[in-house]
Amino acid sequence: MANPVQFLTRTRSAYRMGWTDYFSYAYLVVGLFTMFAPVVWLVMSSLKTESALAQFPPTFLPYSQKSVSVPGYDQPLPLYLTRITGDDGKTSERPMAQVMRLGIMATMVDPAKPAEKPVQVNINERKPVNELEFATSNYTEIFGKFSFGTYLFNSVFITVIATLLTLLINSMAAFALSKYQFKGQKWVFGLIIATLMIPPTIILVPVFLVINTVGLLNSLWGVILPAIATPTGVFLLRQYMLTIPDELIEAARMDHASEWRIYWKIILPLSAPALAVLAIFSVMWRWNDFLLPLIVLSKSEYFTLQLALNSFQGELNTQWHYLLAMTVITLIPITLVFAFLQKYITTGIASAGVK
Repeated sequence: MANPVQFLTRTRSAYRMGWTDYFSYAYLVVGLFTMFAPVVWLVMSSLKTESALAQFPPTFLPYSQKSVSVPGYDQPLPLYLTRITGDDGKTSERPMAQVMRLGIMATMVDPAKPAEKPVQVNINERKPVNELEFATSNYTEIFGKFSFGTYLFNSVFITVIATLLTLLINSMAAFALSKYQFKGQKWVFGLIIATLMIPPTIILVPVFLVINTVGLLNSLWGVILPAIATPTGVFLLRQYMLTIPDELIEAARMDHASEWRIYWKIILPLSAPALAVLAIFSVMWRWNDFLLPLIVLSKSEYFTLQLALNSFQGELNTQWHYLLAMTVITLIPITLVFAFLQKYITTGIASAGVK
């Protein structure tokens, strides 16, 4: 494997960089910033306190206003660097704690000399004293304040079970459409592909009625079963299975192998790259699914992480520091799955398009 530094610093010429190299690196830097800047900002915002998120203008690093305990006051007071004009007309800046604010005037007290009389200053004559503070409690407190573990289990259960069933059902359909000859085969395949043109929102009402009729409302299975057969998965696996030689199947049949054994022992192992691609897609679909769980699940104990995030946005108050922390945790599993399995995407899709 090549050195990563050498790979990233390659040029078209062995001696100097040309205009194409500058253009390529500029394009890559802009693309990298466009894709990852919002994610990095989200992660840094999730480490801010509730007061730091309300600051304007916003800051990239999790700075929060420093507070000090002043004798005679029950609660810590926010600290400001305040411009004070003395009796002699001279102006100086010193840290002052705000006792209260009324309009554009603030009552300030010196933390070092709390016995002195508080002074009135204009709010434009002070600047908050900030300090770098990583609010890791945003991540630790959500498990105690919300049923985060329940929401996480629901999402993981739906994602894992739906992905396994999707791989099984789609691979069986693709095996039949690629290796069996029967009347109307092309029409069946064309009908499956035609369903790609139907927006999912159009069939929401029929899906809801069917789920309600079979008694799967407020059940995780009501979210899993309606979406386990996907036309995209059938198409991808069928195109890949067409590349598997029919001679292997004929040889297995001559050895008296059953059709299930052929499918399980020969077709599935040889279709591993395409199955990996479909597994990645299925995990992303199920993990990020919001609309179907929204119409199927109405009880909070069955909510997925996506529904839980939506339910935390209250009409009058939203705890953004907890909401952002939960969003980051929600992104971690799908990011890890894609990072470790993304090499199969190009391999599987390229192999599926051979025929």
